Amino acid sequence: MDSLTGTSAGTLFRNEDNGYSVISLRTGEGLVTVTGTMPALMDGELLELEGVWTEHPQYGRQFKMSSLRIQKPQTLSAIEKYLGSGLIRGVGPSTARLIVETFGKDTLEIMSTQPERLTEVPKIGKIRMKQISRSFLEQQASRSTYIFLQQYGVSPALSAKIYKAYREGAEAIIRDNPYRLIDDIQGVGFLTADRIALSLGITQDSPFRLQAGIKYALQDASVSGGHTCLTEDELIEKSAELLKAPGAEIKRLLDELTLKRQLWVDLVAGTRWVSLPSLRKAEIDIARRLLSLCGVSQQFMPHHIQGRISQFEHERGIRFSKAQREAVSQAAAHGLAVITGGPGTGKTTLINCLIHVLGSQSKILLAAPTGRAAKRMSEASGMEASTVHRLLQYGGEEGVFQVNRENPLNCECVIVDEVSMMDVFLMRSLLDALQPGTRLVLVGDADQLPSVGPGNVLRDVLKSGMVPSIRLSEIFRQEQDSMIVLNAHRINQGQEPVLNSPGSDFFFEHKPDASQAAQSIVSLCLSRLPQYLGLKDSMRHIQVLSPTRKGVCGVQMLNARLQAAFNPPAPHKAELQFGETTLRQGDKVMHIKNNYQLEWELRDGSTGQGVFNGDIGFITGIEAEDRLVYVLYDDEKTVAYEYGELEELDLAYCLSIHKSQGSEFPVVILPMVGGPKMLLTRNLLYTGVTRARQLVVLVGRQEVLSMMVSNNLERRRYSLLQHWLTILSGGADL
Repeated sequence: MDSLTGTSAGTLFRNEDNGYSVISLRTGEGLVTVTGTMPALMDGELLELEGVWTEHPQYGRQFKMSSLRIQKPQTLSAIEKYLGSGLIRGVGPSTARLIVETFGKDTLEIMSTQPERLTEVPKIGKIRMKQISRSFLEQQASRSTYIFLQQYGVSPALSAKIYKAYREGAEAIIRDNPYRLIDDIQGVGFLTADRIALSLGITQDSPFRLQAGIKYALQDASVSGGHTCLTEDELIEKSAELLKAPGAEIKRLLDELTLKRQLWVDLVAGTRWVSLPSLRKAEIDIARRLLSLCGVSQQFMPHHIQGRISQFEHERGIRFSKAQREAVSQAAAHGLAVITGGPGTGKTTLINCLIHVLGSQSKILLAAPTGRAAKRMSEASGMEASTVHRLLQYGGEEGVFQVNRENPLNCECVIVDEVSMMDVFLMRSLLDALQPGTRLVLVGDADQLPSVGPGNVLRDVLKSGMVPSIRLSEIFRQEQDSMIVLNAHRINQGQEPVLNSPGSDFFFEHKPDASQAAQSIVSLCLSRLPQYLGLKDSMRHIQVLSPTRKGVCGVQMLNARLQAAFNPPAPHKAELQFGETTLRQGDKVMHIKNNYQLEWELRDGSTGQGVFNGDIGFITGIEAEDRLVYVLYDDEKTVAYEYGELEELDLAYCLSIHKSQGSEFPVVILPMVGGPKMLLTRNLLYTGVTRARQLVVLVGRQEVLSMMVSNNLERRRYSLLQHWLTILSGGADL
């Protein structure tokens, strides 16, 4: 093994996916070419390397590195160069200069031990201080772990997570049993752990490996398909294919995992169902809590309820149907009620009526799974509504709900809208936060797409028949003139929608191929619809929704077309390339995953935390040098995204129908151009159409529309909540 010392003098090649790099190293004998897997390096860093000399047939003599040590910079210019190299998120050359001018040779020590002092630097506020400090400490602390893990293709961000969990013992723990990473580190799946394990010499038939693979197959079914369980036969088949192992051995190890209570097997109607303990417990807890709520009687007398309903009808000038009146009565008289129905059936009006019936003396809390759904709920009721996560105060150091069984909600009633979007974990957390005697009303459309997370809560509850529920089908009188509402119900019933009738709000524009459809969608958004409707800000009012991500009329390509039309490049617009996406000042973007720690700042300087999946905003500024992107949400909340957080942003000129759940838009445009049959379903079309308030425009081929209406294929989602509700209601003891 040879040793080599020198300073980095430029990166000749780097693969960001695996960290493999070719660099120039300045030594006492001149420039040397060094190859190997290494962290991103800045020019001028002092390196101590170990490896071997090799002779490349084309590039000549090279040093093939096996390990390296990086010395801290000592001089002011070296410190400034190090900070401004791009390795510290949020710090570019100009910011680095200001930091070094403020703290001199003590800069690195202060950033390590007193990061709060960064606010002494001009242009650095509290939020930015936290961002810089976090990035600096992660970069410092995780470099050795990063160097070890990068040879296995682990990303820098994930390396930082692993280091944070295991600290200095990271390498020893991973060498001992890499499969621990799956259980301990969010973001590490079986494939990553398996790659490390096999590289370290763990054999393919190792029980560690096979048992980890079985659990992974079950976890993957939860993440990719929303299942809370799989049949034993299906799990064995999936695991055997993944692990290239005999089914009999998989069955033996599955039995071992069951005995150790790492997995559960339940016999339901002659079928053996396998569950992860966390998902099984979540569904059982939900069933128990819902049934206990059903047994709670409320203080309102029937005559009082009916009188208050009549008063509400008189004040609003409306007349409820029998089912609508019954829905309010049930919700007021019971500890738990479920109200479900399609668009125009009066769910929002019933929520307002229930608030009226319960009276001003009752403390009522309103919530929905997404920020946009909560905002709609607030506008419709005149009361504040929040996301379920905010209601339960998600956050803190541990990233948990602060409102829970020990610290429950202080209220008489909780009303939740868009319940179809709630997965088993969120529903369980909500139920845990209710103190005895609190009324719960769940409202939603059971025909919408299910939650992104695991479970099928609303449908399972309704199918069980064990919970007081009302299904609304009669369209409210005020909505009967809307073809959006009428066509949504026609689609849901498998009937062709009525198109292009005079004075309609539901149009179909025929285009024979996908390219023509895409061109038409752009012109509709940019000029034709704004002129027709008199829209001044069409980006805020018009939303394109696509059933697919790929293809000419898929989300990705339509976003590129619409971005070029609405927000073309210009000298005064800063932009940033992130992967295959160009983010530009003025772009319409969506936050695509819940991030409860992400900080925002209001115009008055006050701050808070939490940006959620489905939040739509606009890029107001880009600091390319410091790799920061500023996004304004709801015209009031500004979020500064570091470069490493940009994966949580996506262009939002066009959204997938799945991503649009819980949102409503004045105008919706839907391409009808074909695609995989499993995506072009009645359920998906229904969900897309019901996102529009004022106008729906379908663009494409009539036969594609007809095919979607007739395609009632639904990807089955395995869950056991209905089963637990049934057997627990019969007095079973689990």
